[in-house]
Amino acid sequence: MAAEIQPKPLTRKPILLQRVEGSQEVVNMAVIVPKEEGVISVSEDRTVRVWLKRDSGQYWPSIYHAMPSPCSCMSFNPETRRLSIGLDNGTISEFILSEDYNKMTPVKNYQGGVTALCWDPVQRMLFSGSSDHSVIMWDIGGRKGTAIELQGHNDKVQSLSYAQHTRQLISCGGDGGIVVWNMDVERQETPEWLDSDSCQKCDQPFFWNFKQMWDSKKIGLRQHHCRKCGKAVCGKCSSKRSSIPLMGFEFEVRVCDSCHEAITDEERAPTATFHDSKHNIVHVHFDETRGWLLTSGTDKVIKLWDMTPVVS
Repeated sequence: MAAEIQPKPLTRKPILLQRVEGSQEVVNMAVIVPKEEGVISVSEDRTVRVWLKRDSGQYWPSIYHAMPSPCSCMSFNPETRRLSIGLDNGTISEFILSEDYNKMTPVKNYQGGVTALCWDPVQRMLFSGSSDHSVIMWDIGGRKGTAIELQGHNDKVQSLSYAQHTRQLISCGGDGGIVVWNMDVERQETPEWLDSDSCQKCDQPFFWNFKQMWDSKKIGLRQHHCRKCGKAVCGKCSSKRSSIPLMGFEFEVRVCDSCHEAITDEERAPTATFHDSKHNIVHVHFDETRGWLLTSGTDKVIKLWDMTPVVS
């Protein structure tokens, strides 16, 4: 009897659709343009490129824009076609892409030592992580120009992710901290620091105010600022510390004595939770459908976390 011929098992593997080449340095980030046969990329070679598929089947740049510094990260909102780019020199540059993706128009620049970006498409907020340990929430959609600072790390913020369904921001830093911020609260913009030649509480001169020191026969004092009201104060009039979570200060910061008395226990209630990853985090990815968080660290370890107990 003839041997039965067995069919060869099918080999399933990914199909390479296209190679997009042309960048002179490492491509730090790229995204597929929804509903278009196109790709947006930012690179160490300082370029922003929008690649569109031509009739020949090849992808060629419809936009080639040189930035003043290498591009480290980006965030793209396809609904508004707003492109936010983080640069190595600490700038966030914003552009609006035309409907045919053949032109990009500058909108605004921000400063802040940018290390990470993410976007809230519903509230239209842009979040940026910074090398100065802070997270900034930029009001893009409301167009109020507000920028709210969140302080919860002891080292530079390495990566950000946003849980849209619960309105929680996850930030991870070089300090190994995973901070989960409640963004479903009415936050307050920190006041600008006021300029003064003397303490705005007791009128003692600061050390550069030679005239008042001479007139009052008093030694000048060092200037500080209250993080709650922004007034210029001396050390004696700002001897207290307090957290102000609604202003983004989860850690205790300097406040003047009168503001310290006015801050209630309710206003000191934390709006973030803190968790130690036990490694210096370089990058995070959040799977919102399962509530899983992936962290990778300088220790060459990848960790998977179930975040459902805290992101809910």
